[in-house]
Parts: sequence; structure tokens; C-alpha cells
Amino acid sequence: MPAYEVWAPHAASRVRVEVNGFAYELARCTDRAGWWSGEAPAGDYAFRLDDGPPLPDPRSPRQPHGPDGPSRPVDHAAFHWSTAGRCARALPGSVLYELHVGTFTARGTFDAAAERLDHLVELGVDFVELMPVCPFPGKHGWGYDGVSLWAVHEPYGGPEGLKRFVDAAHRKGLGVVLDVVHNHLGPSGNHLPAYGPYFTDRHHTPWGSAVNLDAPGSDEVRAYLIGSALAWLRDYRIDGLRLDAVHALADDRAVHFLEELSHEVEKLAVTTNRPLFLIAESDLNTPATTAPREAGGRGLTAQWSDDFHHALHCALTGESQGYYGDFAREPIAALAKALTRGFFHDGTWSSFRGRHHGRPFTPTGHGHRLLGYLQTHDQVGNRALGDRVSTGLAPGRLACGAALVLTSPFTPMLFMGEEWGAATPWQYFTDHTDPALAEAVRQGRRREFAEHGWAAEVVPDPQEPATVLRSVLDWTEPRRAPHAGLLDWYRTLIRLRRERPELSDPDLGAVRVEFDEAAHWLVVHRGPYRIAVNLGPEEAALPLGATGREVVAAFGGGVEPDGHAVRVAADTVAVVAL
Repeated sequence: MPAYEVWAPHAASRVRVEVNGFAYELARCTDRAGWWSGEAPAGDYAFRLDDGPPLPDPRSPRQPHGPDGPSRPVDHAAFHWSTAGRCARALPGSVLYELHVGTFTARGTFDAAAERLDHLVELGVDFVELMPVCPFPGKHGWGYDGVSLWAVHEPYGGPEGLKRFVDAAHRKGLGVVLDVVHNHLGPSGNHLPAYGPYFTDRHHTPWGSAVNLDAPGSDEVRAYLIGSALAWLRDYRIDGLRLDAVHALADDRAVHFLEELSHEVEKLAVTTNRPLFLIAESDLNTPATTAPREAGGRGLTAQWSDDFHHALHCALTGESQGYYGDFAREPIAALAKALTRGFFHDGTWSSFRGRHHGRPFTPTGHGHRLLGYLQTHDQVGNRALGDRVSTGLAPGRLACGAALVLTSPFTPMLFMGEEWGAATPWQYFTDHTDPALAEAVRQGRRREFAEHGWAAEVVPDPQEPATVLRSVLDWTEPRRAPHAGLLDWYRTLIRLRRERPELSDPDLGAVRVEFDEAAHWLVVHRGPYRIAVNLGPEEAALPLGATGREVVAAFGGGVEPDGHAVRVAADTVAVVAL
């Protein structure tokens, strides 16, 4: 009979496993504190702690009946992989594409998403980054309120569906990155506190008590999170993980959780002979996140760069609310600083935070450790209406933003639909089955934006089915103007980035930017290439620093080399070779 085991130090005297309606006693493990184990028949199962209700397994490999239902075993060896499981390439030099499985297609499944992989191959990206796929309440959601960190959301296709998607991506030369959330769980469906000290009041986060990474019992909690991470990389052949909001992982231990995680992932990469990697979302603006462990860093491969996004967003849109305020004062100068120094806030004053923030990004030769992007799920979905920048910007201006991302020294990332200037919004949606939680989320969303002048009736209801339907990509758009022209531009830029190494050179120290804040233009020097971007209202002669030999690519008319300058129309970009 199969063996069952569970870490349940909060159980006073008794733990049983219920399989197909029958209960079987588990015994305390004498060699592992807090663990219980025993044998029982195979089948759907749940654990009972003392006289409590049946609970899903914290390490459940599958939740076929949702987050609160019984668990089900998964035989990972039974899946037939048609590929060797290697990703197309390592992260440096690659282009990522972030997508949400539920709204990437109308069907909202892994299999439906796999049918669109040829589009991504033709676009030229290297990795697909999936937003979280752990089980969450209902059918629709962003996935950041997931639970059961070893399982896969059933409406997407469950464990088999995810494996089919990864296998299909690998067959086409695409790697797969998975977004995972370690900083909080639930709240709905989170039964971990019944089992043991998974959370601690020693630290607090925006979601309440922090995940226990440094208080008593934290050894097992860290092992739980690391085991989950390794399972995605091993059992599902995921190529890399994006770690959500690592600044909320409060840990005062001498060896930080992220160091331990990066060490274990590195060991797995060696044993599997695969270039596995970790990408952090971090608000700390510290190079320690990606610095090697032996140099006192966390050892992660890369981190998102919101500074670059904020500067680019302000330069394109002129918005100045909230955290955009620091960048909006001189957006072209802020953009130039981000392109040449990595962080804008590198010890500077942050009016949004009311304090100085960050430290210089070093070493400057490793710009690929920062992800650069024009849009992400956060920067679109956390707006009141979930409106993309394509809603308010002309194609020429969008093309300027794309060029600055895809010729940058960073690792570029696109958000699904961005490449054709999708007209569909991407809004905040949930499908909570608990009426009280659903109402709390609805009212909380309205209160959040009421503080910024939005009327309650204007803010989309997260629980309304129409909200998720509005967020589904329209796959007829890429075939129509003006979307088709923008899509061709993205393909051109990605091709140029791959063919001309100077356009992907990660050395920040080799990047030079000339700009005119008042006229709203900038010229980025990338070896023998110049990316000339005119965001001003009139045609301008942008300096090249040498005689322009060839306009390699341009979006929009009115581009004309003129000796040591190039004349560029308003909202136009050109890549010029010297």
C-alpha cells in the first residue's frame, strides 16, 4: 500500500488519513519532529488532525475538486515527454513573454494556449512566462491568491495540461518560466495554519502574518517552499521561476531563504544538466538580489526593473500620479539614467516613499540581470480600468517604447497582446466562492480607487463574469490594421536584437544616451548603432555622433539621414547604423 506522511506539529494526539471514505491511523515519526506517517490504500485522500475536519494535503500534487477538497496522487513518471526537457537557451540574451493562461485564449486552458505557440515562435521570443497556476477558488483569477503550492489549477487543465504545454513549448524551441508566490497564500483555501507554524507574527506583510522563514519551525516551512520550487523544475520540466514580491519574504536568519533556494536550484541544474534560473520581483533596488552568494548576495539570476518601466511609462504617457511622480519631473533624464545605470533610485530621494531609496546597481556589465518592459500584468491590471498603454497612445508612440525595450541592455519582457497593441483591457478579476470574501474584494477595489477620484460604478466589479471576458485577447486583431503593422515592428526588433549583438550587449557602461528634455527626444548609443526616438510634437534633427550610413529599421515616415544627424518625425523611431 502507498505510504502517506504529513508535517503536522499542531496535532495534539492523533492524525488520520481518509481514503475513499475510510480512515487510517498515522503514527508519529520518531526521527522527524512533527511528522506523521503510515500506509493506506491509493485514492483521493485528506488528513484529519485530532477531531478536526478533513483537510487537503499541504503537499498535495493535485486538487481535482478545488482548494478545499481532497487531494489526489500524481504519477509523474507516467507522462510521456516527447522532448529532452531542455529549454531553448539560457536567460541572458533572451526575450520573455508573460501570459495569463485563463485570458490568453477564449478557452482559457493550457491546451488552447499551446495552439498559439507558433505565434510566439514567429514573434521571436525565447521564453513563455506563465502567471501562477496553483489552485485558487472558482475558475477565474490572476492566481496570486493560490494555495496547494505543489498542485495545478484544474480549470486550466491540471497537472497533465501543464506538462502538455511545457512539452509543446520545448518542441518548438521555447522555454517556460513559471510565476510562483511564496510570500503569502490564499486566504481562501489556506489550511496550512491548522497543520503547523507556517506563518508567524514576528513579521507582518500587506497580507497579514508573514510566512515563517526565521521563527521556530521555519526549517520545515523553508523545506516546504523549496520542495515546491524544485518540483516545478523537476516534475514539470519548467526552465525557470519568477518569484513574486521577494521583498515581502521577511527573514532574519544568517542564510536568507533566497540564498538557500538559489543554492538548491543550482544543485538541481547540475544534476539535470539544464540551465535553470530564478527571477525576482523586488522593490528593494539592491544589487544584492542578483549578486553571487559567495559575494554576499542572494544568487538569483535576474530581477524585474520597475524603475525602467516607470521612466518609460512617464516619457510616453506624461502620467505623474503615485509612484510615477519621481520619474515624471524629468522623464527623459530618468529614462537615460535607467538605461545607463540600471536603477533610477540608487540612493536618491523617493517622494512616493518619503525617504531615500536603493543603492547603485553593480556590476554595470550585467544589465541582463534586470528585466526591462513596457507593460506587465501589474502595470496594466492594477490600473482602475485595466487599460493598456495602447488605449491612449498612437502606434508610433508604442513603437518608440518597444524599440527602447528591445534594444536595451536589459533582458526584455513583453506582456501578452502588447506586440500588436491589443485594444482589449486586462482587468482585475476574481471568482471567489465565499460571498463575504467576494464582497470584501469588491468593496476594497472600489475604496482603493475612490481615493484617486474614481466613482465606484466606473471601477469594474472583479466578480462580474464580464470583467474576465473583457480581458480575453482578441486574436483577430493581429491580422488587422493598425495592429498588424505594430506586430511586424516587434518581430523586426527582436530579429535585429538577435542578429546584431550590440543591440543586446548587457554592459550598462557601454551605453550612452543623448537627450533633450524640453524637446522630448533621446538617442541611445549601442556600439555602431543609434536608436533615435522622437517623442516630441514636431520633427527634429537628432544627433548621431558620426555620419549615419544606413537606416536599419524605422517605424513611421519622415526618417531621413542628414550627415551627423537623422531627421525624425514626431512619435517616430529609427535604428541607424554608422
